[in-house]
Amino acid sequence: MPGLYFHIPFCERKCGYCDFYSFAPTPEQMDTYRDALCRSIRDFASDVTEPFDTVYFGGGTPSFFGGERLCAVLEEAKDAFPIEEDAEITVECNPSSTSLPLLQALKAAGVNRISLGVQSALNSERALLGRASSAEQVRRAAGDCRKAGIENLSLDLMLGIPAQSETSLDESLGFLLSLQPQHISAYLLKLEEGTPLFQKKDSLPLPDEDSVCEMYLHTADVLERHGLRQVEISNFALPGFESRHNLHYWRDEAYLGLGPAAHSFWSGKRFHYPRDFDAFLRGDAPIQDGEGGGKDEFCMLRLRLTEGLRDSAFFARFGESLPQKMFDTARTLEPYGLLHISGDTIALTKRGFLVSNSVIGRLIG
Repeated sequence: MPGLYFHIPFCERKCGYCDFYSFAPTPEQMDTYRDALCRSIRDFASDVTEPFDTVYFGGGTPSFFGGERLCAVLEEAKDAFPIEEDAEITVECNPSSTSLPLLQALKAAGVNRISLGVQSALNSERALLGRASSAEQVRRAAGDCRKAGIENLSLDLMLGIPAQSETSLDESLGFLLSLQPQHISAYLLKLEEGTPLFQKKDSLPLPDEDSVCEMYLHTADVLERHGLRQVEISNFALPGFESRHNLHYWRDEAYLGLGPAAHSFWSGKRFHYPRDFDAFLRGDAPIQDGEGGGKDEFCMLRLRLTEGLRDSAFFARFGESLPQKMFDTARTLEPYGLLHISGDTIALTKRGFLVSNSVIGRLIG
C-alpha cells in the first residue's frame, strides 16, 4: 500500500541549518493554502485506487499551521481517498507551537503519531541552531502527547552541531530517553549552502569529523542498549514502532506528495512540485522527473536499511537475481567492517553507514 505526504511550508521562523522550503506566513496565506491542498486532493482522487496506509504532515512546521486547518485537510483526504482504518498518521510538531488542545484535536481527527523536533536538550546548543523552544517546552509537549492519548512519539536528535561534545550528547540522549519515545531520528548536521549556518561555518565551533563519527557510533550503541533498534542510517525504533511512512521511501514503494517542494513516486513515475507557493496556489502541474523504481535506485534505497538488500526482494521486483559482481565487490569490503553478507543479503554495518555514499556507489557502480 502507498503513503500520502503533505508539505506544510510554514514556520514561525527559520532555523539556521534548515534548507527545507518554508517561510513565515500570514493567517490569510495559511487559509488559502488549506484550500489549495484540499483542491489538490480532489484533483488526484480518481487516480487513487489502492488504500493509503500512512499519512504524513511534514514541513516546515505543521503544528504552526494549526489544528483546525490540519484537521480540515485530513478530513478532505479521508473523504476523497481510500485510507486504511489502522493507517499511521503522523504530524511533525515544534514544541513552541504545540499545545494540549491542538493535540486533542489531532487525536480526534485520527492522528496517532507525533514527531517532535528536539535536536538537543541543551538550550545553549538549541540557541546556536536557532530553535525557538526550550528543553522544558519539549518535555511539556511530550507529556501533552500522552495526555491527548497519542502514544506513538518520535523525537529528532542532531549530531555534530556547534559546540557539541560527547558529554553534551549524553545529556541530550538521557533527556530524550527520559521522555520514553517509541522512535528517535538521529541526524548528522549538514550545512546546506545558502543557510545562515553555512555562511558562518568557518567561525562555528564545530566538532571535527572523527568526533562526529564517534558521536554517531556512540548514539547508535546507547539507543540500541535502551531497546531502540536501528532501522535505517539515522532512525531507531522500538520493535513495532518503525516509521511505516518512511519505510515506503526506503523500500522504494509508492507515495503521493502534495504541496510545494513535495516529491512523489506514483504509478512508476517520479514528479515534484517546485519550491513555489504561488505556483501551487495557481494549480500549476508538478514537474515530471521521469521513470522511477529502477534497479540501481532500488538497491541504493534498500542498502540504507539495516535489513539490507536481499536477493529475494530484488528477484520479486525485477524477475532476476542481483548481479554476481555486486556480491564479489561486497566480499572485498566485508573484511574492512563496512558491510556483512548473510545468505542472500548484503547489509551495511554502522561504520559502513558513516561512508554509505561511497560503499553504495562501489556496490552498484
